Amino acid sequence: MTLDKLLLSIGGGFLVVFIYWFFFGKKEEVLEAGDRVDIIVDGGYKPSVIKIKKNQKTKISLLRKDENSCLEEFIFPDFKIKKYLPLNEKVEIEITSTKVGMFKFHCGMNMFNGKVIVE
Repeated sequence: MTLDKLLLSIGGGFLVVFIYWFFFGKKEEVLEAGDRVDIIVDGGYKPSVIKIKKNQKTKISLLRKDENSCLEEFIFPDFKIKKYLPLNEKVEIEITSTKVGMFKFHCGMNMFNGKVIVE
């Protein structure tokens, strides 16, 4: 095997490993919430995955720090919640899920999203 073929094979191997890591290796951080959770809205939702218990009343406090107009709206379809998020002001919502499952929330244009997992 010549040097150019060897380098090409090694480079291709690294590329395959990188692609696998990029698409399949990232793990979402899951925050196990009690009766209250704070979400920072800045280039997305941090944390973006929240785990709560069934029938638990949870207050979610949203603080928008990003001027992006897409993040002005917080939409939680399964709970019929749609809130305007003013810049640098906390907005609180309260949810109680009687069903187990995964419930998604998103911004006004559905570009940024997150989810609540109810167990």
